[in-house]
Amino acid sequence: MAPVTATGSGSGSGSGSGEEMYALVERLYPLCRSITGDGVRATLEIVGEYVPLRVHEVPTGTQVLDWTVPQEWNIRDAYIADASGRRVVDFAASSLHVLGYSVPVSATMPLAELRAHLHTLPEHPSWVPYRTSYYRPEWGFCLAQETLDAMPDGEYEVRIDSTLADGHLTYAEHVVPGQVPDEVIVSCHVCHPSLANDNLAGVAVATFLARALAERTPYYTYRFLFAPGTIGAITWLARNRERVERVKHGLVLACAGDPGQLTYKRSRRGDAEIDRVMGHVLAASERPHEIREFTPYGYDERQFCSPGFDLGVGSLSRTPYAGYPEYHTSADDLDFVSPEAMADTLAVCREAFAVLDRNRRYLNLSPYGEPQLGRRGLYDALGGRSDTKQAQMAMLWVLSLSDGEHGLLDVAERSGLPFDTVAAAADALRGAGLIKA
Repeated sequence: MAPVTATGSGSGSGSGSGEEMYALVERLYPLCRSITGDGVRATLEIVGEYVPLRVHEVPTGTQVLDWTVPQEWNIRDAYIADASGRRVVDFAASSLHVLGYSVPVSATMPLAELRAHLHTLPEHPSWVPYRTSYYRPEWGFCLAQETLDAMPDGEYEVRIDSTLADGHLTYAEHVVPGQVPDEVIVSCHVCHPSLANDNLAGVAVATFLARALAERTPYYTYRFLFAPGTIGAITWLARNRERVERVKHGLVLACAGDPGQLTYKRSRRGDAEIDRVMGHVLAASERPHEIREFTPYGYDERQFCSPGFDLGVGSLSRTPYAGYPEYHTSADDLDFVSPEAMADTLAVCREAFAVLDRNRRYLNLSPYGEPQLGRRGLYDALGGRSDTKQAQMAMLWVLSLSDGEHGLLDVAERSGLPFDTVAAAADALRGAGLIKA
């Protein structure tokens, strides 16, 4: 993988350092999460120590679009023990050892019969795979191939102390109020067990991004969703159809802490404002990165971008889903993610939302010929700046394109000037009464 390109020391800026995000990942890592259950609640309780959350409980059987909220799954213990009573596979050692949503089982059986319920990765014999069976009653264990190879034929005690019963699906929201009710959604999934990059790093970055945005009053209202993948986003959409029209932009955060370069996946529209903003910010930052076109496979951007909603929601990750060997295995551990990578991802999110918040359209109030800027003290205000000529050009470009049709991002892209310089020029011109939003 390409090395991380971190800004500054790797600690990030403003609210939340890479070390703080890593510490949050460490706290969340041992918890057994799934699409429902107490592991999700425990995760949200910890996140709630960092940002206030509104937690929602949706009952089993609730119709959500074309889906139904499933039964709730919880697990207390699970193991495979040999004839001596030694636990060969132990849930207490890693939550990955149990097939997610396994029904309860208590039996003794020969290895030949047990093998049908065992999942390994022969190509990576020391790794444990992550497997689930959410919507089909099943049970099983995940283990290292080398562990299976060392198991002699014979009888084994098999125990999964789980419950699958009517309960609830749990998700949470955090809202950062803005100057306008129009919303930006930031979504991350909280359903995976002990996988550090997918998606505890995304949860950590979202949490500290929310804290950073709360340090100021943003233009947009930012709604953070902490929900189980697929069914969680579908549940939120089903329960918030009247609010969807307020959602103007969105970003799904996943795989935010690995050493690979940043990857942005465009929305289904392909030309949504968030697509342009992310492309501009990544290019201007000169970070190694990749821009990918939308596909209807991946994370919850595909729910928000489904044709009936067609929201302008893209997805930001480092190495994308299934793009690294450690994906959905025990090798996606605390050593696979770093404070520097999470700080870099957070920095890009902050830069992108700063552009998104300031990308206004303006109207030139003196459109007949070039207004006299010196008479208004605008040139004098630039005295001593190292980028005086660039700032002057930015004013002229903003005046030229302030026709109610072009935003400041259009100005930056067409002029080749930094967005911050263009935005500062717009602020000066607005203060002089030459443009209005």
